Amino acid sequence: MRKQRRKRAKKGEPQRITKAVTHIRLTETNPGKLAALDQLAHVFLPLVQQYVILFCSDEMPDAFSAPCFPTELSERWHRVAIQQAAGIAKSWRTNRASAYQSYLDELAEYREQEADGTLEEGVKEPAWHEWDVPTVREVCIQGNCNVIKLEPSTDSCFDYWLRVSTLDKGHPLLVPVKLADYHIEALTDPKTKQRRPINSSVTLNKRDEAWWLTLSYDELVQVQTLPDAPVIGIDVGIANFITTSDGKQYGTFNGKLRERQKRDREKRRRKAKLRKCLEKKGVPQEKLPSTSSATGQRLTRHVRQSINRAVNLCYAQHDGCQFAYEQLSVASMKFKARSMNAYMRASNLGHIPEQIAWNATKRGVAATRVRSAYSSQECSRCHDVDRKNRPNQQTFCCVVCQFTTHADRNASVNIAARLHDEELRACGSRAEVKALLLRRHEQWKQKFSLVVVQAPVQLGLWASSPTSTDVG
Repeated sequence: MRKQRRKRAKKGEPQRITKAVTHIRLTETNPGKLAALDQLAHVFLPLVQQYVILFCSDEMPDAFSAPCFPTELSERWHRVAIQQAAGIAKSWRTNRASAYQSYLDELAEYREQEADGTLEEGVKEPAWHEWDVPTVREVCIQGNCNVIKLEPSTDSCFDYWLRVSTLDKGHPLLVPVKLADYHIEALTDPKTKQRRPINSSVTLNKRDEAWWLTLSYDELVQVQTLPDAPVIGIDVGIANFITTSDGKQYGTFNGKLRERQKRDREKRRRKAKLRKCLEKKGVPQEKLPSTSSATGQRLTRHVRQSINRAVNLCYAQHDGCQFAYEQLSVASMKFKARSMNAYMRASNLGHIPEQIAWNATKRGVAATRVRSAYSSQECSRCHDVDRKNRPNQQTFCCVVCQFTTHADRNASVNIAARLHDEELRACGSRAEVKALLLRRHEQWKQKFSLVVVQAPVQLGLWASSPTSTDVG
């Protein structure tokens, strides 16, 4: 019997969010039980990989697909492997489809500029590179109550017992779970002071030869934003993580983070050169130095923390507002220089919209993702769309109406205006968006010319002047 899908909350209804309690280390488990978990993972993960390849290449992801690969796992574990693989493949297909659509939009824009003769010198035609099928590298088991069951402990010093089905049918493992103080605090409702109901699905991860448990619980959040609340547009960037339509900026990757990224990149390049030299000398693969670094992992964590602080501060300073943020496809973004691509990847640009959406959900704030096509090239005053409107990265200067402001501020104003723009939302491609903006620009020129030219004519000031023209 198929599990019913959770219904998505309608606008204004309470939203159900799932929060995770992570980093619960299984320290009280004896080595024999850990060895049984290792054997289970050794059989489970290759099966997940087989179904990932199947769902990414031949079939659409289906968590209820019929088993088609032989395994020594039980039927219940087999079903869990299919569900986990279907989730991985569904995410991969969604991201690939978004990246491919961005490629088609860039290709259409390139052909349009080529036909108009406005293509910049040295710009190459966008090329599509097929994505590789994801590979399961880390030990991760996402189990439901059919194979992993969390049971409260009543007669011991432990908080829970984890009953895990293993390869040895009829002999499940009983793994003790001891919670730290911050785990207990996270699982306790501050209003009722009672332990929150924990979801039946749990996750087991293995990192540095240690097993870790992740629990989760659901929480209902009431939407508090009024429908007529002021709209704040958010532009996402690297120099400034967040720029709002009222001119405020939050967080930056420049400065100390940028310097750390440069040092880490040089370190990786040196290690890569050393690795190539050792390969030529015939050094075995397992003895070659890794190109990854602990400093790079710490930098990634610190960048994400900076982004989280910027998003939290933005919401705190715009209480009672609703937000519109841009729909990004970071996977398709590329620069000519490799250093700029490394700079963009290190900035964790794709994490910003995710954090905006998550913070809005947990705070009960309305935040809507809108189309960002041409938002950085469109003039927020006259709607003219032109690459020349941005003479440099930070400045926006319209070539028609001479409106000048910060480029990120102009983009955030455009994003705010698109929140309730049903006509633009109905556009199916970048070409349709551009055609709509150009029509609006023509309408602005006609309206502006009536205001500037018609009034002096009525006053008789320019009745015989041969030089009065349309300023648009």
